[in-house]
Amino acid sequence: MTNHVNHTNNNSPEETNASNLSTTITLNNGVTMPYLGLGVFKVEDGPEVVQAVKSAMKLGYRSIDTAAIYGNEASVGQGIREGMAAYGISREELFVTSKVWNADLGYEATLAAYEASLAKLGLDYLDLYLIHWPVQGKYVDAWRALETLYQEGRVKAIGVSNFQIHHLEDVMGSGKIKPMVNQVELHPLLAQTDLHQFCLANGIQLEAWSPLMQGQLLDNPILKGIAEHHGKSIAQVILRWDFQRGIVTIPKSTKEHRILENGSIFDFELTNDDMTAIQGMNENLRVGPDPDNFDF
Repeated sequence: MTNHVNHTNNNSPEETNASNLSTTITLNNGVTMPYLGLGVFKVEDGPEVVQAVKSAMKLGYRSIDTAAIYGNEASVGQGIREGMAAYGISREELFVTSKVWNADLGYEATLAAYEASLAKLGLDYLDLYLIHWPVQGKYVDAWRALETLYQEGRVKAIGVSNFQIHHLEDVMGSGKIKPMVNQVELHPLLAQTDLHQFCLANGIQLEAWSPLMQGQLLDNPILKGIAEHHGKSIAQVILRWDFQRGIVTIPKSTKEHRILENGSIFDFELTNDDMTAIQGMNENLRVGPDPDNFDF
């Protein structure tokens, strides 16, 4: 299998800009992706998501992650346009992600879904387009559609979401282009170590959704002790753990002070003991569906 452009991805932070939100990873096709972004899962379409996007952009975020099924692409697009105008940010400085939903998997349907997402967002292209879930019997055809979009220059990078190792092997075995990103549920109770190692070995960037386990980890005693030692919040410790593992992450928040807090992870470093302690919390526990047993 060959990539559109062949670059090595060592999945380690490029520390030249590590003091701020411009810190990036280089994907296996040479495209750079911010390490930290804003997620908008379950944020209702309307003023709340518009303001969240604008707040994130004002604070230095350049990556925004949405999906067709979230139903808020139109307001994300409005927030992007208003943020660009308000803060003098160009489209080229941003990294915008969306995802094709299960009902639209299939070659022609996926191509149409991409156009629909662009229209709602009011954008000419996406920086990253993902298959949202590995629906059996459908995701291979959907991947062919993403390859077409990529080869035609309609999207900067393509990838998958919620894919386990065997799903990735299916796509890599049948497709012509290796996925650039795999976005999965990942947090201290679901460390995804085997999947992470597989992605590292194959130059696929792992990205975490629900990194804070939907708030369920914010009173954990192990994390609390580490956070107190560093003078940081538990959320900041978790996001720093992701960063030091070379994992892109997209915490969701609609409150500006939380968005600011989530972005303030570049001025401290977890010790090896900290990293080991957090890694030891793994229970393979999900808050979202199991990709192999999701009722589509």
